[in-house]
Amino acid sequence: MRARYEAASMVPPAIDPLGRALGVVLGARVALFGCAALAVAFFLAPAGPGYALGQSARLALLAAGLVVLTSGFGAWAIRRRRRLVEIAMALLLLDQALWTVIVYLSGGVASGATSLYGVTCLTGGLLLGVSGASAAALAGGVFFSLMVLLLESGALVVPNDQVARLHPVAGEQVTYYFVVNVLVLVLVALLASYLAERLSRAGGALEAAEQRAAQAERLAAMGRLAAGLAHEIRNPLSSIAGAVQLLRVSEMGEDDRQLCDIVLREAGRLEDLVSDMVDLSRPRPPHFARTDVAQLLTDVVELAGRSGRAQADVAVQLFAPGEPVFVRADGAQLRQLVWNLVRNAVQASAAGSEVQVRLQLGARVVLSVEDQGAGIDKEAEGRLFDAFFTTRSHGTGVGLAVVKRIADEHGFSIAVESSKGQGATFRIDLGVRLTD
Repeated sequence: MRARYEAASMVPPAIDPLGRALGVVLGARVALFGCAALAVAFFLAPAGPGYALGQSARLALLAAGLVVLTSGFGAWAIRRRRRLVEIAMALLLLDQALWTVIVYLSGGVASGATSLYGVTCLTGGLLLGVSGASAAALAGGVFFSLMVLLLESGALVVPNDQVARLHPVAGEQVTYYFVVNVLVLVLVALLASYLAERLSRAGGALEAAEQRAAQAERLAAMGRLAAGLAHEIRNPLSSIAGAVQLLRVSEMGEDDRQLCDIVLREAGRLEDLVSDMVDLSRPRPPHFARTDVAQLLTDVVELAGRSGRAQADVAVQLFAPGEPVFVRADGAQLRQLVWNLVRNAVQASAAGSEVQVRLQLGARVVLSVEDQGAGIDKEAEGRLFDAFFTTRSHGTGVGLAVVKRIADEHGFSIAVESSKGQGATFRIDLGVRLTD
């Protein structure tokens, strides 16, 4: 057993997307730099007498060796998952410096290898987005400009094993090549930044689509389960509730009646759970019609005040105009949305507190449900409407998911305001008020 545990503990952790992309880049840079170094060593600066390598070949192979060494370090960092962003940025800057060496060895300012600066810009965009592409372009421009200045000043001379006339170091020709290469580098950087931004958006959309597909698969599985269990659960629950209600009206002590009330309350909670699961897993398209939301709220608040904890220790108060307020909605689904919000607020409230339901009229009709509970953590707000996510030990995380589904299908927007220990307020924008 201990041997198996030790073996399992030695398994490296999963590599994140940046690590995988960086691993591909490390292999590609070794191959690309290797080809460039060999081209310089054996085509532009062939070996001299006795196959002795000239200055150009030695510098090119030294640059290739440095690439191999840094790629090995990068591979180690990927395996250990150590500071991958910083390492990726450092490799981009180093590559632009090493491309400058290749450019210097293959013709200087007139070298066709200047296009390789753009390869690093594209790589930076793929790895780190706009910041990577911009940093690579800036580094390439700085190193290329520095090489040109050194050649013009005479501080850097043409390699002694190459033909000097193939390396322009002064005059209008240098200016022409310099301006063209810098402009091309800027254009490549802009293109790389644009592509990086599009890829980032596409990646985010793909991730969201994958999450929706996974959620749809979970809901489909839950739908099959709910369909099979709903009938089997509801029939026994109805029988239990009916029998307990008959017992409650019979002659029994106060303690026995309280026990019956507990059984009825829990049976009602199970019935609500089954209804939520069925509603979430098998939604039906809304049938829009003129719906009096003011009367609907009155009915729901009255019903909430007669059931569960609202009947015992949590007050539910309604603040709404004393006139009909019509909106375009599916009446049954809007009733379910309000019921779930009120029930969630009651469950989150402490004994003796109050839940306030408000209907505000203005340019748009806004429904708000406010509780005085413990509030919602900032970390939980992003997942508040996810199916099966709950912050309560006895919650199921289904009711608010039903609220979100109904709101989305109606085109309603939801806003949540909460702070720790100060309760929570759910606001639903129901759209414009319908006139006669």
